[in-house]
Amino acid sequence: MKTIGVADTTFARFDMASAAINELERTGTGFKIERYTVPGVKDLPVACKILIEERKCDIVIALGMPGAAEKDKMCAHEASTGLIRAQLMTNTHIIEVFVHEDEAKDDKELAFLAERRAREHAVNVYSLLFRPEDLRRNAGTGQRQGFADAGPVRTR
Repeated sequence: MKTIGVADTTFARFDMASAAINELERTGTGFKIERYTVPGVKDLPVACKILIEERKCDIVIALGMPGAAEKDKMCAHEASTGLIRAQLMTNTHIIEVFVHEDEAKDDKELAFLAERRAREHAVNVYSLLFRPEDLRRNAGTGQRQGFADAGPVRTR
């Protein structure tokens, strides 16, 4: 049986992991879920590496909500770099799902965005593991997770 790792943070202002897990359970079967919660986004790379190496996860979704301050953006960048390194060290996909607080105009929109992005990336995680043809079918279509899709480039 395949195992999907879900790493999230207490710093986030929305429980993105619960939304992702709910969506995974609605999307399909044939897997178990390992959840690992850490304080902040800079803790996510090691959490994901532990999920992969010690808890034997086949893929991981890393969920975080960096703040709007410049310092938070720098921390998010460092965390993202760490997640990329963890992927390369383990040859395992880690799908980074960050929602920056300044992406939304208010708390209601922030919650909407966090839930939708977590759910849509959970489907991507499932597809990478069980239905890669779904991703191939959508190649070049301008998919966006959270807000509306951009659509493909028009040539005329």
